[in-house]
Amino acid sequence: MMRHACWMLLVAALAAALPLEALAQDNPYREDGWAKLPDGRKWGATSAISIDRDGNVWVFERCGFNTCLGSNVAPVVKLDPSGKYLKSFGAGMFVGPHGLHVDRDGNVWVADFQGKDGKGHVVVKFNQDGKVLLTLGKPGVAGDGPDTFNQPSAVATAPNGDIYVGDGHGGESNARIVQFSKDGKFIRTWGKKGTAHGEFGLPHAIALDSRGRVFVGDRPNSRIQIFDADGKFLDEWRQFGRPSGIYIDANDALYVADHQSNEKINPGFKRGVRIGSARDGVVKSFIPGLGTDPETFIVGEGVVADAQGNVYWAETSGGMTVRKFVRK
Repeated sequence: MMRHACWMLLVAALAAALPLEALAQDNPYREDGWAKLPDGRKWGATSAISIDRDGNVWVFERCGFNTCLGSNVAPVVKLDPSGKYLKSFGAGMFVGPHGLHVDRDGNVWVADFQGKDGKGHVVVKFNQDGKVLLTLGKPGVAGDGPDTFNQPSAVATAPNGDIYVGDGHGGESNARIVQFSKDGKFIRTWGKKGTAHGEFGLPHAIALDSRGRVFVGDRPNSRIQIFDADGKFLDEWRQFGRPSGIYIDANDALYVADHQSNEKINPGFKRGVRIGSARDGVVKSFIPGLGTDPETFIVGEGVVADAQGNVYWAETSGGMTVRKFVRK
């Protein structure tokens, strides 16, 4: 009995530690043709997607191209669960739409990771009508102080209203998490460039689980790092691939979009969306990327799921579109 118990523990540990591709190839999802924009408008590069409590999907897209600079297109887009366009706002405010988060009260948070002409390097909070409620950072100003960002990539909020910003997008930008109170007062920052625990190659995505733990997609280091609410390092998970997007639902189902892995930069992993649990780190299913060559599969950078378990991703390359995947 003791030997059997030890064997079962070993199997469980391997299931958590190995990429899903080493365990199973089952894909329980199929693509479902989805969102269209009105009046001939086309999607731009789109790394940011979120969902509100009514099941409406929100997208932060780059104004039909890969930048909003000089555009009068409104890049914050709301779609109903069927993919019908409902509204958009934010025209003329942003340079490089990147991060998006809808909080428990329905407020829409966005992160602009580029800066030029007095715009960008900010996180903005809107209500659902597009009214600006709060701005973090100084528009057009790159910095590493308590009130400035340098290419902020992601934003998420805690149940108590605390705000977490993934500040940095590689190169000479920052590589840190910045925490604020619900009214925008600076609390603390942690992290720097590096590969050690608590350091980041790039904090590309942030999500919080039901316990208030902060999951950070450290994409260049091919790992998720997990912290407590005060920034204390708790764990790192590599079994979800090279994370560009992270979403955790109310039941702690964990969705991770990997649109970069291949045999050169993250050997043993294929591009796709891995779905598992934030509670134990076990990967349970996998939506592979689109295409014929796994080394160049098209996958969204941003990922979200609705209450029925349907999965949506937002692409920066490939089709530059938003796709929906439903269970077969």
